[in-house]
Amino acid sequence: MIQFQQVTKRYPGGFEAVKNLSFEIQSGELLFLAGHSGAGKSTLLKLIAGIEKPTAGAVLVNGQNVARLSRTSLPYVRRHFGLIFQDHKILFDRNVYENVKLPLDITGFNGMEAKRRVLAALDKVGLSGKEKLNPISLSGGEQQRLCIARAVVHRPAILLADEPTANLDRDNAHDILELFKSFHQVGVTLVISAHDETLMADYGRRILRLKNGQFTA
Repeated sequence: MIQFQQVTKRYPGGFEAVKNLSFEIQSGELLFLAGHSGAGKSTLLKLIAGIEKPTAGAVLVNGQNVARLSRTSLPYVRRHFGLIFQDHKILFDRNVYENVKLPLDITGFNGMEAKRRVLAALDKVGLSGKEKLNPISLSGGEQQRLCIARAVVHRPAILLADEPTANLDRDNAHDILELFKSFHQVGVTLVISAHDETLMADYGRRILRLKNGQFTA
């Protein structure tokens, strides 16, 4: 479970990206965050992952206040997360296989188990047979799928996706959301931000709408 308790995030200069937010996300839920660019969606996701710390209030993940975790403890908590942000951070000096394997390298997986997980993740996102390609040769939709494979290869319990359908045509956007839906069906908690509510409406899930860092109706 994820809980926000009167959370505010204020950046230098006084700008408040989120303002006094309180809400809960249940384990296994698929939740959409809607709002215009600058509404606070990205900051909210980074607060959940512990990438940003709240100026006030508390963010709890499975009962742990992520802002109070030590620098040595936080990486262990983040192993439960899969993160997909707008800056893909694809490494173009590595092939597709090596990009997807990176989280396993960090967590100590190697050998045949790592290979099995990477190939399974690539198959899940429809990139089988492209392991040896340089990511620069992939289309925009395929690069997004690579990022999803990398985010799920270590089998996270929570998947956070920031505008994963941005810059994709409608067919590709629906394909990506169907992919997320398949992860949700096996119990993964998903929090997905987007600005196009017409895409979200097709999935009949809870939508939290942000405007200027606060929830709206």
